[in-house]
Amino acid sequence: MLRSIATFLCLRCQPVTALPLNLRSRATHSVAENQQTVEALYDLSVDIQKVRKLKGWVLLQSPAYTKEVAELLKNMGASGPIIAHILTSHPEAVLCNPEQIYTQKELWMSVCPNQRELVGVIEKFPASFFTSSSHHDNQRNNISYFQSLNLNKRVITKLMASAPQSFSRPVEQNELMVHTLQHAYQELGGEEANMKIWLQKLLSQNPFVLLKPPEVLRENFLFLRDKGFSTPQLLHLLSRLKGFVTELNPDSMRRTLLYSQDTIGCSETELRDIILRCPALLYYPESTLAERFEGLLSAGISMCQITATPTVLELTTQIVNYRVQQLKARGYDIRTGSLEVLNGTKKDFEMSFGKLQLRRERPLFNPVAPLKADD
Repeated sequence: MLRSIATFLCLRCQPVTALPLNLRSRATHSVAENQQTVEALYDLSVDIQKVRKLKGWVLLQSPAYTKEVAELLKNMGASGPIIAHILTSHPEAVLCNPEQIYTQKELWMSVCPNQRELVGVIEKFPASFFTSSSHHDNQRNNISYFQSLNLNKRVITKLMASAPQSFSRPVEQNELMVHTLQHAYQELGGEEANMKIWLQKLLSQNPFVLLKPPEVLRENFLFLRDKGFSTPQLLHLLSRLKGFVTELNPDSMRRTLLYSQDTIGCSETELRDIILRCPALLYYPESTLAERFEGLLSAGISMCQITATPTVLELTTQIVNYRVQQLKARGYDIRTGSLEVLNGTKKDFEMSFGKLQLRRERPLFNPVAPLKADD
C-alpha cells in the first residue's frame, strides 16, 4: 500500500519548467528511489516509466549494480538497444552482484557456443540468466549431468533458458525423471540406438517434462494401456505427445475420450485410430473440443471429413474460419475437397494456398487440340 501511494505521488508531482539533466530524477520522483539507479537507467535509455509501473520496487533497492551489469553485457557484444530492452523487461538484473553474474556467464558459456548466442538467449530469457547465486552448485551439477548424457549443447542451453527451475533444483530429481523416461521408452520397444536422439528431441520440445513427478507418467500409461492401446501405439503416443503425456491425468483423459466418442459416434477401436493420428485429442478439455467440433460443422465440414483428417481439431475456430474464407474466395469448396489444405502452421497454409492458386492460374494444355498454323 505504501509503495503504491509513493508511486502515485511520484507520478503526480511533475515539474512545470524544464530542469537540468542531472536534476530531473531528483525533482520528479520520490526520494525513496535509489537515484543512482534511476540516473544510470536513464543514461542507458531504459523505459523508466514501464519499470515503475511493473517493477517499481527494484528502484527502491540498494545496493544496485546498473553500470556493472550494463558493462558486462556490453563486453559480451550486446548493443545499447539490447541492453535497454533487457533491463526494461527484467530490471531485477541490476540487483545481481557482479561476481554472481560472472559465475553465471561461466556456467552458461560451458554449454553456449559463443558470447553472441548467449546475448541472444539473455535477451529472450533474462530471468533465467539473472538468477539467485544460491543455485550455482545445482546448476553446475545439472549441466554436468546433461552433458554426460551426450545431449547437444543447444538443447542444454534451451533447457536452461526455458525451464531454469530444473537446473536450480538438486540433480537427483532430474536424474530420476530422465531414468523414468528412458525406462518407459525401452519398455515400450524403443531401440537403444535411438535413445539419445529420442530423449534429446523430447526435452527440446517440452523442457518442462523434467519438472513433473515420474509417477504421473506411469499412471497415464497404465490408463492408456487399459483403454486398449498396444505397446507400439503407446510408444507412438509418447513420441507424438512431445512429453505432454506428463501434463495429462486419467480423469481428464477419461472425460475427453467419452466426449469424443459420443460426439463422433464411433467405436473404441475407431477412436484409438483417430487419437493415434491426432494425439492432441487426449489433452484438449471438453469445452475446447465442443467449440472446435461446432466451428468445423458450422463451416459445412462433415464429421466424416473430420475423422478422416482429425488434426484439423488442433486449429482454433478463428483460424479455421479465416482459412475457409480464404479458400472459398479462390473457388475451393472445403465441403467436397480435402481438409489437408487447412492443416499446419500459418506458413504451411500459405504454401498450400499458394500451390492451389498456382494450379488454378496455370492454363490447361490439351494434347489433342489442333495447333494453330500460319495461312
